[in-house]
Amino acid sequence: MRAVMVDELGPSYSAALQETPDPVPAAGEVLVRIEAAPVNYVDLVTLTGAYQFKPKLPYTPGKGPAGVVEALGEGVTHLAVGDRVLAMAEYGGYAELVTADHRQVYRLPDAMPFADAAAISLAFDTAWMALRERARIQPGESVLVLGAGGAVGGAAVQLAKAMGAGLVLAGTSSPDGSAAARAAGADGVVDLSRPDLRESVREQVLAATDGAGVDIVIDPLGGDPFDGAIRSIAWRGRLVVVGFAAGRIPTLKVNYTLLKNIEVSGLQISDYRRRRPDLMAECYRELFAFYTAGAVKAPPSTALPLSQWRRALTMIAQRAAPGRLVLEPRE
Repeated sequence: MRAVMVDELGPSYSAALQETPDPVPAAGEVLVRIEAAPVNYVDLVTLTGAYQFKPKLPYTPGKGPAGVVEALGEGVTHLAVGDRVLAMAEYGGYAELVTADHRQVYRLPDAMPFADAAAISLAFDTAWMALRERARIQPGESVLVLGAGGAVGGAAVQLAKAMGAGLVLAGTSSPDGSAAARAAGADGVVDLSRPDLRESVREQVLAATDGAGVDIVIDPLGGDPFDGAIRSIAWRGRLVVVGFAAGRIPTLKVNYTLLKNIEVSGLQISDYRRRRPDLMAECYRELFAFYTAGAVKAPPSTALPLSQWRRALTMIAQRAAPGRLVLEPRE
């Protein structure tokens, strides 16, 4: 098979698309012929050596490819050869074949194209876990999603509405991001391009909530937006830290959590895949049910051939991707 093989991590990482032996599923594994694999920002972070978990070299990047079951390892009984699936492999997506733990392979709804499955794979499970597990969202609660123009943020806007949120505010810094957030179902926009976000985020949130603040904040940004969002939380509110795309890891004086009995928690989705496969299965059951019912939609995606994987990562690095990028092994 063809696969992107990475021999060295770092800013000038060493990698190439090459012919490699076909993988063989071990006991408990599933071999999937890939039809579509998402290109994620975390792939770039891992390649450059900046991610908190470093893969064993050589490795093939790419999380969450979708495709067709090609073979089953010993002991796998809930899937069959020919099933259309999403394989939440931690690595291996930039290839024609991949093996994955059977507990991380989910049968797709009949109406879901492979490109849609790949486009929702990493962003939507992260947003689901942030809302359902960490924030414990309840119907009628209000939610502020920072970075709502990004993949996780856009997914969180859609899912918050599907889960019954009474008010969803989208934090964005551009007109395009605001338009995308409203199209995803946001009830209002918090402008993150304003100066002094520590004050301006709070002012905008309080104006939108009649002074009450929001029950939940989903934060993939960190930095100055966090500083404003933490001051925008209602009594007994919850803020979930998902990432630091704004570039600065914020700090918080923890006595502030006492003032309004608020919670600040973190989410690292890969840990859930390793430690709570049962909860991940619940996540995908609900995600696929929402999709089938039309309550959520896959974000627009652009397909590129596997041979253009470098171009795809460059577009991600330059924030020039038109929606989600998906690699397809067929040229």
